[in-house]
Order: sequence, then C-alpha cells, then structure tokens
Amino acid sequence: MAGNSKRRGAMRTPGSKKGAVVGSGGQKSKGLQGKGPTPKAQDRPNHPAYRKANAAAKANAVRQQRRKAADAAPETVAGRNPVVECLRAGIPATALYVALGIDADDRVAEAVQLAASRGISVLEVQRGELDRITGGAMHQGLGLQVPPYEYAEPRDLLRAAKESGRPPLLVALDGVTDPRNLGAVVRSAAAFGAHGVVLPQRRSASMTAVAWRTSAGTAARLPIAVATNLTRQLREWAEAGLMVIGLDADGDVDVDGLDLATGPLVVVVGSEGRGLSRLVRETCDQTVSIPMASNVESLNASVAAGVVLAEVARRRRLDAR
Repeated sequence: MAGNSKRRGAMRTPGSKKGAVVGSGGQKSKGLQGKGPTPKAQDRPNHPAYRKANAAAKANAVRQQRRKAADAAPETVAGRNPVVECLRAGIPATALYVALGIDADDRVAEAVQLAASRGISVLEVQRGELDRITGGAMHQGLGLQVPPYEYAEPRDLLRAAKESGRPPLLVALDGVTDPRNLGAVVRSAAAFGAHGVVLPQRRSASMTAVAWRTSAGTAARLPIAVATNLTRQLREWAEAGLMVIGLDADGDVDVDGLDLATGPLVVVVGSEGRGLSRLVRETCDQTVSIPMASNVESLNASVAAGVVLAEVARRRRLDAR
C-alpha cells in the first residue's frame, strides 16, 4: 500500500523527524486554538495610531491637571473700581493688596475701610510684587485676593428647591464661556427666585473673580453646581418631575406663551454664539423664543435669561394670588 513501504530510505528513522510530532497543529491542542481578532490599531503598541492616541491621552491629562490647579488657586481682582465693587458686594476675599506709595483717593480709602471692617487682611506690597500677583494687570495700586469658589452638587440644588415650599426653578448654562455672562445670569437667577444654577464641567465659564464681580455678590447666596454631563443631568431632573425649557431663537413658543412657568422648571440658556447644543435641545420639553424687532438678530445670553426669568417670576406671582 502506498506510504507503507519498508524499503531502506523510504521511512525516516524514528525520533529524527523535524517539527511537530503530535498532530498537525503543534505540540499540543493549544496549537490548534486561534489567537482571536486582530487588535484595533490604537491598541497595538507599535502602531502609529497607538502612539498618537497615547500622546493625546497624556496631553488631555495634563490639561485637566492644569485646569484643576487653576480652579484651586485663588484669583486676584485688579483695579480700584473693581476692588471697591467686589468689597461693596460682599464677595468673599482673603487679602487686600495695596501698593506702597500710591496716591490714595476715595476709592483706596473705601477699599481699606471695607476690608478692615470685614476682617480682611490689608497688606502693603511693592508695586513690582503687586504686578506679579495680578499677572501684569492694570491694578492701579489695588488687588483683592478671592478664594476658589466652592461649588455645590446638582442634587443639592433640587433638594433645596423642594425644601423651599415653592415650585423648583433651576437655571442651566449650556456652553456659556464668558464669565461676565455667567455672573449676570447668576444675578438674574437670584433676583427672580431661582433656587440654583448648574454649569457643565466642560466648555463653560467658571466662578472667577470677574464672574463674582458681575454677579454683584449674589453668588454668595445662590448655590452653583457643576454637572459632569449636562444632558444626563437634565434628564435626571426631568425624571424627577421638572419640565425643561431651552432658550432658542426658533422656539416652539414665544415667552408670552410660556404656560410651563408656574410648575417645576429648568431654564436652559445656550452659549453666546451657537445657542443650545443638539443633545441639550433634544432633551428640552419645549424651546422658547423672545419676540424682538426685526432689525435685531439676537440678545446676549445673560439678557435673554433675565427676560425669561422675569416672565417666569411674573407668572408665578399671578398664580400665587
């Protein structure tokens, strides 16, 4: 039979065969097992995509560390008028810096008096040192150190609203990056009875010294929270029974038809340029526009928020009668 020849040279000497001797897949059954699917390019250490993804992850980590460090560092309000405004508004401060040898006018005298009456340290420093502290800003011989803002948790806002005995009214900012707009929205929210303001963790202004000053001190009385994911937070509040409305130039209704005003409500204010993001707009139960003259395209984000919040407050007053 073919393959069974016993002639010399037709058979390999036992034990001299090269390669595998047990089966055709290798020494053991392990050799018959597949290695699985090929890893993605970014998961293969020697692939350029892996190096690129790794570098991007490191850069992102550095940016987050720098942002955390910036958020944790105190800020300094510079300039005579801004410093006096902050002290008048009762903004928390830890130190008032006064440059040696400056010409003391009424604003300098008032700043020193207000700081001393509140127990804030008044420190005289060289002008060059004040330049360094204020980052080279036009300080006019005065600088006010403001501690980092202590944010609340989003759940704290809803809890406080429910405990108030009034229908919850919360304000959410979607991509508002100008701290002056943030401060102005906080001021309007406090003026018209909102229970708190929530900011997204990314692409948003934070409570800097500029925002503090613009809020006229109301940020010390109104809780401000940061949401890791604004869309998810809005959905959680919707599940808790709050209606979500977004300010939009092409809204479903105009502010005159805002019948949801008297119930539990979240008012979402979009960014200065692009307005509401797509996911946030899809999360809203209703979008609201503000009627304007035809030759005006849009309102500043903080002004639009003030108009809508004023209408909400008006309707709630009427409903309470």
